[in-house]
Amino acid sequence: MNELETTRLLREYAAEYNDWKYFTGDPIIFPKHFASLYKEGKAAIQDVETAAAIAAHLAWGRRDMIVRDCTRAMDEMGWQPYEYVKAGEYRDDSTSLHRTVKWSEFAAICRRIKEFYDSSESMETLTPGQMRVRIYGQKDDPSAANKKIHMLRRWMVRDDGKVDMGLWKHTDKRNLVIPLDVHVHRTALQLGITQRKSADIRTAEEITAFLRKVFPDDPVLGDFALFAVAASGKC
Repeated sequence: MNELETTRLLREYAAEYNDWKYFTGDPIIFPKHFASLYKEGKAAIQDVETAAAIAAHLAWGRRDMIVRDCTRAMDEMGWQPYEYVKAGEYRDDSTSLHRTVKWSEFAAICRRIKEFYDSSESMETLTPGQMRVRIYGQKDDPSAANKKIHMLRRWMVRDDGKVDMGLWKHTDKRNLVIPLDVHVHRTALQLGITQRKSADIRTAEEITAFLRKVFPDDPVLGDFALFAVAASGKC
C-alpha cells in the first residue's frame, strides 16, 4: 500500500470510527461520566482527571474486563473520586483489582494524586514524563512510549465533541502524541508508517509525524483510524 492509499484509508476510517457508538464499552466512559457532571456543575475537574488516571491505568486487556474492573474501582470510591482521594483512606491490600494490578497499587496512585492536588489544581500542568513519575510512581524513562498517559491526554484534550472530552483548554491537540500500544504499532508497521520495531517514544513520535501529514490540525485523530484498521484486518 503506497502513501496515497494509506492516507485515504486512514481518513476514511477516522471519519467512521471517531463515533461514540464504538466506545460505549470503553474505559473512557468513566471520565466521560464525570465530564458530563462537571459540565452541569455537579462534579469538579479533579473528578474527571482522577477517574481518567485510574481508568487509563487499568486499560489493558479485554475491554469488558477493563470496564468491569474500572467499575469496581469507582464503586470503591463511591463514585466520588476526588472526595475519595482527598479523604486519604484507600483500599490497600494484595488482592487483584485488574489482572496483575493490586489494590495496593491503586492505593499508591490515590496517595500520589492526593499529594499532587494538595498543591496543584489540574493534571494538565504535568508533562507526560512528570505524570509518569508523580501520578503513576514509575521511574523516569525518556524513551518510554507512555501509552496510557498519551491516551489520557487524548481523552482530555481533543475537542470535536464526539468521543474525547476537550476539557484541557491550554494544551494544543496538534502537539498530542499517539498512544502506542501493540495493535497501533503492528498496524503502523504493516501500513509502512514506521519501520521501527521498538515500541518506544521515538516510534510513537514517528507515527504521529506521519499522522500530522494526514490530519494536520489533529494528528491523534489517527488513533481511531489505526484502531479500526487493526480491528478490520484491512492491512
